[in-house]
Amino acid sequence: MQNDAEKYQIVKGPLKEYLPLTFVVTNGNPEEQLWDDLMRKWHYLGYDKMIGQRVKYLVYWQDIPISAISYNRASYRVGVRDEWLNWSEETRRDLLPHIVNNNRFLIMPWIQVKNLASYILAKTLHLLEYDWFRIYGIRPYAAETFVDASKYQGTCYKAANWRYLGETRGYSKEGKAFVYHGNRKSVYIYVINQKLFTEIANLSTRPFSTKERVRSWDMMLSIQDYNPNIFEEVGLNEETVGKLSEELTGYLDGYSSCFSRDAQQRNAEIMIKGLLSDLDRKSIEPIALRYADENAVRTLQQFLRDSPWDDAKMEQLYQDKVLASISDPNGMLTLDGSDFAKKGKDSAGVARQYCGSLGKIENCQAGVFIGYSGKDGYGLLNARLYLPEKWFEDSHKELRKKCGIPEDITFKTKPELANDMINEIKERRELPFKWIGCDSAFGANSEFRDNLPDSLYFFGDIKSNQLVYRERPEWIIPERKSKHGPAPTAPQPTIEATPVSVIASDDSIPWETMFIMEGSKGAVYAEVKCCRIIEYRNGQDGEALWLYMRKLEDGEIKYALSNAHSDTELPELNRAATLRWPIEQCFQECKSELGMDHYETRSYVAWHRHMLLVMVASLFVLQVRRKFVKKTKPARKPLF
Repeated sequence: MQNDAEKYQIVKGPLKEYLPLTFVVTNGNPEEQLWDDLMRKWHYLGYDKMIGQRVKYLVYWQDIPISAISYNRASYRVGVRDEWLNWSEETRRDLLPHIVNNNRFLIMPWIQVKNLASYILAKTLHLLEYDWFRIYGIRPYAAETFVDASKYQGTCYKAANWRYLGETRGYSKEGKAFVYHGNRKSVYIYVINQKLFTEIANLSTRPFSTKERVRSWDMMLSIQDYNPNIFEEVGLNEETVGKLSEELTGYLDGYSSCFSRDAQQRNAEIMIKGLLSDLDRKSIEPIALRYADENAVRTLQQFLRDSPWDDAKMEQLYQDKVLASISDPNGMLTLDGSDFAKKGKDSAGVARQYCGSLGKIENCQAGVFIGYSGKDGYGLLNARLYLPEKWFEDSHKELRKKCGIPEDITFKTKPELANDMINEIKERRELPFKWIGCDSAFGANSEFRDNLPDSLYFFGDIKSNQLVYRERPEWIIPERKSKHGPAPTAPQPTIEATPVSVIASDDSIPWETMFIMEGSKGAVYAEVKCCRIIEYRNGQDGEALWLYMRKLEDGEIKYALSNAHSDTELPELNRAATLRWPIEQCFQECKSELGMDHYETRSYVAWHRHMLLVMVASLFVLQVRRKFVKKTKPARKPLF
């Protein structure tokens, strides 16, 4: 097949005949598409996209593009480079952000000008000192590159005084394993700023004050390995993803007062970075191995289990940030349970009990969660691990001690835990919310509803067999129907209680197709019917409530009770119904994307700390989405 380059006229001659050349940074410019197209067509590796920090240059001669070159962040681990530097992990964290990687270099095939390649390398490295600092606020001290030894000899790099360090080992990562492919690459390095490079590289041999060490692990936070599922659908592209390290660093600085030592802060931020990453499994071991080393596995375990950092303060700061971000006077506190299947019997609270994620009785841990949702977003606020009653029997005394369960913890039902969390939040601050929403485990529990603050409306799911009165019954003593036996003395209702499913099938109350909300794919409509009923409670009539019924697309009907005022209009109840949904979205995303259920700890304290770190990571995702979402493209999930 004829080479496509043969149709272009060969350009050759001495370099001086083609000077001066024009170097253009294409990042975010219309010319970036030309850079992408040239690289995709002519570079032997092709081009898809570059995530994270990068600078792309187009090189022009008389308005004709003759070369394209780019630099991005350095590789985290390179055997021959790391051996040459002989650096410690601490030094790596300090120096690596200042090393850039020349990941693409293309000169058009018909350009045959001697010394052109080495000239372009030298020129772009000089420009890069300014451009990299201008864009990312970091000064590059050195550059590295990898040359396919089977195709090229690295002549232009040698001519430009790059230093050859050796070859890679010929492995690539496939899934969780490293596979040998045999395609070794030559590794070259060029020191841009000798003084600063040497000064940083020698850090491990001189004293390092506590003040200097603050945030020395920022390099780890700058690694652009975020889980693509949590950002890309809201318009975050390869340009803006490069800003995430700065966003994350600033966000995490807000929690620095929770730690008495730098090591504690670093461990927390390693865990949060791991939860945000593209790791398949986000438990302690894979997180430690990616961002530290095998020795960090035990360190992170200890950090979650019994390190003396102030997780109570972090919880309060986190809740303040959530409410500052999405507070809404008409918002809703939402309550729900979430269960986590577990093997073995030695984890805090584990027991054979109903596991919602599996839909059956199984060995699991059960958590009670409280969230918040409003017109500007949603997020989890707190979590409590449910301890079944048998965990307070003498048979579990040693296991309670082994799992670090505080001695003052007593048995509480899930509704009692939920009431405690609501009261803690309400006592701590004035909360901007009007509603409390919950699933049927709480909504059908009249004792739980009785303990809610009087100033709030509840909107609680119930099951289809929940009994209610269609109207308030009269209570009369029935007439005696037989001469035999004692006469009736107990009053009986004049009407029978009815399952709510019967009311749903009553055609005298029509279904109405109504606009519910504006979702990510447009307007959301649902069939709804609503009526006033009288609560059935322990064989007696209780409060007058709203019965809200909504028919799903598959025909299933959802039921809820609310004590909203009798003159509340249906659109307001529709809005309350939508405010109940986000907590389920929180669980779905936190489990599928942020590792909520990936923990492997048995400790009571570690369970709560893991959930807190997941929530902290989740709020960062929310804030990034709100800041970077494209105005022309709706968010993946609706922000109520």
